[in-house]
Amino acid sequence: MEPFAFSEETRKEPTQFEVFFRTDAAEYRYILHVSQDIVAYESLDRIKLDTGRRSALFVRNGSEVELKGAFGKIKISEEISENLPLLSYLGITYKKNEIISDVIQWFEDSIDFLNYGNSRQELQTAIAKTEELKKLVLDMIHEMDLDIEEKDENHIEVYTRHIVNGYSTELTLTEESSGTKKLFGLLPFIAKSLVAGTTLVIDELDAKIHPVLLRYVVMLYNNMDINKNGTQLIFTSHDLSTMNNDIFRRDEIWFVAKGKDQNSKLYSLVEFKNTKGESVRMDAKYDKQYLEDKYGADPYLKKYRVYIAEQDNKILAHPAVPYTPWHYAYCCTDYPKETGIDR
Repeated sequence: MEPFAFSEETRKEPTQFEVFFRTDAAEYRYILHVSQDIVAYESLDRIKLDTGRRSALFVRNGSEVELKGAFGKIKISEEISENLPLLSYLGITYKKNEIISDVIQWFEDSIDFLNYGNSRQELQTAIAKTEELKKLVLDMIHEMDLDIEEKDENHIEVYTRHIVNGYSTELTLTEESSGTKKLFGLLPFIAKSLVAGTTLVIDELDAKIHPVLLRYVVMLYNNMDINKNGTQLIFTSHDLSTMNNDIFRRDEIWFVAKGKDQNSKLYSLVEFKNTKGESVRMDAKYDKQYLEDKYGADPYLKKYRVYIAEQDNKILAHPAVPYTPWHYAYCCTDYPKETGIDR
């Protein structure tokens, strides 16, 4: 794990992670500080859902480890590797412990990450194996005018059917556009998250996907008849077509802005205040106001100075200052109306 590179001070400091998550039994907070590949600090806390009781389970500070509460009687080695998180050690050594199993199972089964900023991700296609997943995948495929044919148990051939002036033509998935291939690769992961209630995190969800199809995917998670488990979809996007109050609450839209020191700052639309200290209205046109630079986190392009180079008769463009990349993140889930949580 490489530290923040644009500061002499932070280059020597550990990178810090903090995760809050909920299982059927409890809410947990896990903190991990890593310096290169060395664990500098680690802790785990729990709140039991049935009693609301809060308790610390362990704290690790360098080589010092303190087990607390329900972990107080657990015995551990005095020579745990500095490269191994204590949580991983406990998951290996005490995997039958009820609390440890609860935590490890969440990390292993309750969250999936897809990175479409990585071209290799687009080559990966998962197959829905249960009947419930297959049905949901097929329903989504039919909504998108895709056809699927299962040749036998070990071979699945996917093709799309195009009808032009009454003439029907079929193309295999490999012959289709990158957007169609990406959608088909996404569907099993989306179906799994909706059926199992797992959190799905996707980088660059909008890449190569038509805005209408992007909206369709997002609205699956807002449909409580489909999303019966309150599953979360968390994704980054540059697309503005879904950035409106018909799809998202203000607390579900988060911006990532680059600071003057090349650091990234994360803030929610619901937290945003204008110069008068006023919050963004729930009925505001978020996309329009974003383009008007009212929320920040926009790409700021410095003027380019263009020089004519006689050598090789080439025109060379030199930026005065590199542009600031941007994106915003959506955290998508919905609440039943009876909860009283508004948009």
